[in-house]
Amino acid sequence: MTTHALNDTTVLTKRSLRHILRSPDTIITTAITPIAMLLLFVYVFGSAIDIGGGNYVNYLLPGILLITVASGIAYTAFRIFTDVSTGLFERFQSMPITRSALLWGHVLTSVVANLVSLSLVMLVALAMGFRSGAGLLAWLAAIGILVLFTLALTWLAVIPGLTAKSVDGVSGFSYPLIFLPFISAAFVPTDGMPGPVRWFAEHQPVTPIVNTLRNLFAEQPVGNDGWIALGWCVGLLVVAYVLAIRTYRSKIA
Repeated sequence: MTTHALNDTTVLTKRSLRHILRSPDTIITTAITPIAMLLLFVYVFGSAIDIGGGNYVNYLLPGILLITVASGIAYTAFRIFTDVSTGLFERFQSMPITRSALLWGHVLTSVVANLVSLSLVMLVALAMGFRSGAGLLAWLAAIGILVLFTLALTWLAVIPGLTAKSVDGVSGFSYPLIFLPFISAAFVPTDGMPGPVRWFAEHQPVTPIVNTLRNLFAEQPVGNDGWIALGWCVGLLVVAYVLAIRTYRSKIA
């Protein structure tokens, strides 16, 4: 990225961040649903769920973190949709601004906003008894996985943000992403699931990601799940980025 493009991206990112600072309820709202799920599953369903021993909040937290990200990127899609529908993208196009900076501003804002929401969820989990023996490297690896996952879903959110015809259309795309962890190892082990459901749960991206985060927090070897999780995150990121850029060029540029 050239210096000019970097400067443009910085300016537009600051613009998006200022919008969030003026309306911090969006971050709080993003965290409310995952926190409610955390409270519900730990205090209502937790005693009836067999995870083979251990603290259920420790088992549950990785899946809740992924749901937090999926909730957050819905706002990213909505912010892009608002800029497109109000003609802001077209006005920026008439100015000497690097075209990619328009999208990168929203993407980087999404990463920052989601990290704040994830921090709020982590604080609630700590108050509920979550404990981790992970060292610095394990925490950095966990944060890296979450950032990659956030980037992948954010670039995916760019597509409906650019193409949606209504607010309902732009917000509806995130629902499958929010519910995907329910058919995975995020809430219960996959061993007791029916055959076809178990196969899907074990071969979709959420399961290796939550298993990797769970083992990192417990400072346990991540095994093959770590590489599979990394492959899913990077693969989704690349595909989403390419599709988002193509959509942007055909729709706006």
